[in-house]
Amino acid sequence: MRRRGLIRDEKPAYRLYDGRGVEIGYQEMLDLCVQSDVTLFGEIHEHPLVHWLQLEMTQDLIEIKKGDLMLGAEMLEADNQLIVDEYLSGLIGHEQVVNEAKVWDNYDTDYRPLVDVAKEHGLRFIATNIPRRYAALVAREGMKALERLSDEAKRSIAPLPIPLDLSTPGYQHAMEIGMAHGAHMDARNFVAAQAVKDATMAYFILKNRGPKDLFIHYNGDYHSKNYGGIYWYLKRYDPEISIRTISSVSRDMPGYDDECKGLADIVLIVPAALERRTS
Repeated sequence: MRRRGLIRDEKPAYRLYDGRGVEIGYQEMLDLCVQSDVTLFGEIHEHPLVHWLQLEMTQDLIEIKKGDLMLGAEMLEADNQLIVDEYLSGLIGHEQVVNEAKVWDNYDTDYRPLVDVAKEHGLRFIATNIPRRYAALVAREGMKALERLSDEAKRSIAPLPIPLDLSTPGYQHAMEIGMAHGAHMDARNFVAAQAVKDATMAYFILKNRGPKDLFIHYNGDYHSKNYGGIYWYLKRYDPEISIRTISSVSRDMPGYDDECKGLADIVLIVPAALERRTS
């Protein structure tokens, strides 16, 4: 029995590290987030432990910040904000959100709980992402194609022209992915499609955040790790804004190593064995 207990002690469900690689506790993570204007929670979309921690963290930050908190997510698109607002106000039900908004397949299990927490506490939840049809347009034709959109359509994206710097962390890797697809797509357009998502998410975070608010944003880890993506655009649009980043890492062996350096202000390491498989 003692041996079984010892084995459990050596396998914590998750571990947290600060940007220097020093292991920190849950409360220290909360303290770091509270000191920021925006916290970008870079998630692994299919990891239930990451989603559990997002919900726990959000509930505790609500207690700390009271009403000075705002939530938002990549997983909801800006042109569906009215639907989200109608749900938060009680005008429509969950089934209508699922049927009319372009929610992800794991919305019910992983994102609805966050939206419902906002509803319960009277908080706003911002749909920050660019409508996917416009990101697909950029992937096919490049940034210039956005100029053909109507004024109404442009209200769902960051203001044009959207800057694109290929040296931004993560975009060189995206360029390599685009090049690997060869004839199927233009590599620069592939990167541009990622950039318009990042820029739009940053824009709607800043547009909606109140001066006292902590804005918690949930997004795929790719969109904020290494201080690129959304982080880069937030700083481009508002150099004075204070941002904390959380990067999620799924691996077989817990612990901070060289691969974790520079990822984020807070590195969350979770067991790969718990990750849901989509295929």
